Amino acid sequence: QVALVESGGGLVQAGGSLTLSCTISETIFNINAMGWYRQAPGRQRELVAGVTSRGDIKYTDSVKDRFTISRDKAKNTVYLQMSSLKPEDTAVYYCNVESWDAGYWGQGTQVTVSS
Repeated sequence: QVALVESGGGLVQAGGSLTLSCTISETIFNINAMGWYRQAPGRQRELVAGVTSRGDIKYTDSVKDRFTISRDKAKNTVYLQMSSLKPEDTAVYYCNVESWDAGYWGQGTQVTVSS
């Protein structure tokens, strides 16, 4: 069974940096897109950054120029580098992989940014 294992969350001061990692336990064929979502208390889950199989990348406006998504195919891992973090970035961050016939989610990793 495929599992997405996230790591790298934690507590950081405003202006700091964190890098999240999401390792896929086994090869998923026919991946359409991979991405990071986040959900803050009382808010809907939102897409933070995504990359398609063609390499097209999308960021939500609030993280542009601060976050970078990347993928290491050899390691079956997708990363989210976050810099200039703000208190409003505080949320549980989830890794997502969409293939032709299924969607997969990680368990989530907490990111807390203190002011």
